[in-house]
Amino acid sequence: METTRLIIVAVGGQGNLLASKVLGEAALLSDVPVRMSEIHGMAQRGGVVESAVVFGDAESTIISDGEADVLVGFEPSETLRAINKCNSKTVVITNLSPFPPFTVAIGKGVYPDLDKLQDLIRAKTKNLVAFNAVSLAKEAGNVMSLNMVLLGSLIQTNSIPLSADNVKETIRTKTKKAFVEANIKAFDLGFSAAKGCD
Repeated sequence: METTRLIIVAVGGQGNLLASKVLGEAALLSDVPVRMSEIHGMAQRGGVVESAVVFGDAESTIISDGEADVLVGFEPSETLRAINKCNSKTVVITNLSPFPPFTVAIGKGVYPDLDKLQDLIRAKTKNLVAFNAVSLAKEAGNVMSLNMVLLGSLIQTNSIPLSADNVKETIRTKTKKAFVEANIKAFDLGFSAAKGCD
């Protein structure tokens, strides 16, 4: 089976680890070989959290610079920071709702301009799907469903070997019962949003 390398970047508390767990479980349900790893950083303090998910026949979860087939960013500046993992064939999906770091809040840093950020990503990659995923998560009934919105968009791009049905089944069985309805709605909203970004 062909190998597909996915990087997911977020800041602590955005649900990156749950998203990668859902993808891993959906891969098992689909009989797709999968390997995963995470880098937590300073997650509790709003620091970066990075997950690597490799589908197919691969011996390692290490995704070197230029090797990512897909990059999903839960936070725009983190998406840009991970651009070195991409190449001219990479599909990039990013939330456009900023979660500025502490340095910006205290005036020691400047948040990148979102239009320039998108231009930089488009110049280096094959396809950019960019939209405000936070607003769709709120529409679904839970801002914490941001991760499910982005999973829906990821599946819509057909860039990983998983079906919407198997991912939704995993959301139903592997996420907290109280959030299943909002999570499924968020997934569907993200799936639809990605159609309009091509």
